[in-house]
Amino acid sequence: MTDTLSSEPDADAGEPRDEAPRRLTPHASLGRAVMLVNPLSGSVGPRAEAEAEAILADYDLQTQVVVLEAGNFDQAIADAFAAAPDVIFVLAGDGTARSVAAKARPNGPMIAPLPGGTMNMLPRALYGTADWKLALRRALEEGEPQSVSGGEVSGEYFYCAAILGSPALWAPAREAMRTGKVRLAWAYARRALKRAFTGRLRFSLDGGPRRRAEALVLISPMISKAMEEPDGLEAAAMDPSDASQAFRLAANALFSDWRHDPAVSTRPAKRIDVRARSKIPAVIDGEPVLLKSEATVRFIPKAFRALAPRPPAAEDSL
Repeated sequence: MTDTLSSEPDADAGEPRDEAPRRLTPHASLGRAVMLVNPLSGSVGPRAEAEAEAILADYDLQTQVVVLEAGNFDQAIADAFAAAPDVIFVLAGDGTARSVAAKARPNGPMIAPLPGGTMNMLPRALYGTADWKLALRRALEEGEPQSVSGGEVSGEYFYCAAILGSPALWAPAREAMRTGKVRLAWAYARRALKRAFTGRLRFSLDGGPRRRAEALVLISPMISKAMEEPDGLEAAAMDPSDASQAFRLAANALFSDWRHDPAVSTRPAKRIDVRARSKIPAVIDGEPVLLKSEATVRFIPKAFRALAPRPPAAEDSL
């Protein structure tokens, strides 16, 4: 754990820095920041702590960089909130970023989830890049407080998308295809298809009539291509009637906009009640989760405040 203050003298040189601090964003009041770093996560790497300190030292900002180690995650996160910073930067996996954002809620400090995980769905949506250093500078120099909407199901919060049902494993298949890992993508797709038709979902939207589907995809307004206003989650019901349609839908999910598939229907919703005969496989912002056989998904208009450029520079939308 290291404290730095960019306006202090350069300890190595023994005299003040020659260069003036870089300009912080005029859209947010930033005096103190905490940055949580997990060097073992995704694409972070062992040099991330030193690299983060070097970047933060360019700004007139009191900062604290905390390395997350096995066994100290919960305490380190609690200490970060106890320090009452203006913003908490999170350079860690997708699950850690979700946990910190969920703890912040709308009244907590701003959260800046940097791309340090595998899928990086939330960071990509906010900063439009998979480069955490670029995302950090964009937050520091262009960021402003933004209310991020999302959803909640069985105590799990999501800010990009939740996939419920047997095709949930199409999400890692799509990510593998995005990174050029074609064989891995089809391996994920085949595994998802083997589980298809083993247990269909029954669901209702906002108390409406109960329907059946192979899977539900619930997408936050922040990254939905189909929604212009944050007035609910985009609920997309996937309902292939046989194996051939399932293969076509899987291909569309990998290669194109799956909304154009005739087996998909979408509409906004604020409450989604879901039932199945057995536990429901799901992917919540890229993290696999096994839900109970009955679950309710709620839309949260203001889930937490992010420090991000406006409008969000989303690299990818769903």
